[in-house]
Amino acid sequence: MKIWVPSKAAADVLCDLPEVECVVYDGTEPVPEGAEEAEVWIPPLMPVADLPGLLSRMTGLRLLQTVTAGVDAYRPHLREGVTLCNARGVHDAGTAEWAVGAMISMLREFPGFVRAQREGEWTYHHTGVLADSTVLIVGHGSIGEALERRLDGFEVDVVRVARTARPGVHGLDELPRLLPEADVVVLLVPSTPETTGMVDAGFLAAMRDGALLVNAARGTVVDTDALVAELQGGRILAALDVTHPEPLPGDHPLWTAPGVLITPHVAGSNPASVRRTLKLLRSQLLRYLAGEPLKNVITGSY
Repeated sequence: MKIWVPSKAAADVLCDLPEVECVVYDGTEPVPEGAEEAEVWIPPLMPVADLPGLLSRMTGLRLLQTVTAGVDAYRPHLREGVTLCNARGVHDAGTAEWAVGAMISMLREFPGFVRAQREGEWTYHHTGVLADSTVLIVGHGSIGEALERRLDGFEVDVVRVARTARPGVHGLDELPRLLPEADVVVLLVPSTPETTGMVDAGFLAAMRDGALLVNAARGTVVDTDALVAELQGGRILAALDVTHPEPLPGDHPLWTAPGVLITPHVAGSNPASVRRTLKLLRSQLLRYLAGEPLKNVITGSY
């Protein structure tokens, strides 16, 4: 059985399995020969060029296992009969850690102090603080749960929102009431037709003055023009690990908008995520070879 893997590290943990042949394709080199022979594909972290064209050539594909939680790049182009699985859980720790760091960085004004340090300026003043804040987590799945665990001890009130309301978790339809009460709004929703553009001008206008928007979800969840307008008005703050478009062009006004911290989609790019990804890949392939049910199978929009 031929498996396309995204790295030598992935090949090292899979290719001792019986009757498995690994082909390393990291998305930067030319596409290997024999795409039609690949039964399992584990794509690299960043989507490859001409993904629809490549998938159309992979006529023998039976399993596509992503190394990301998001699968929106792949779902529209998969043939019937191909099982799609995501990497739910492997990026929980890294993404939650990034979100906490982003909150503290923005509320305690670390970017401004870094600029002052470069100029040799002692700019003493009071800053904001995370303690006593209300943190609204929009998308309370496994990453949201990991974030809440890390917020325990920071003396904040956590309000949970998910697609479907359940005990202790509000539904998305309650956001208009919840947004004005939040000091920090963290986006952790998947990219779906329902969430595309969800954070629009109305959503942002409902946020209280001085509130912080933290986007660790997908750039398409936020209306970028509406966010730029709010930032330029100085009414809210933002910390973004994802943008739309992405990568963000060098001349985009979001770069120079006041009150924004931008990182280049790195929340899940860390050694812990790599270790957990490799562990998941081996577990999944063992299940696949044994004909056992796979984890994280995508059956609906997500």
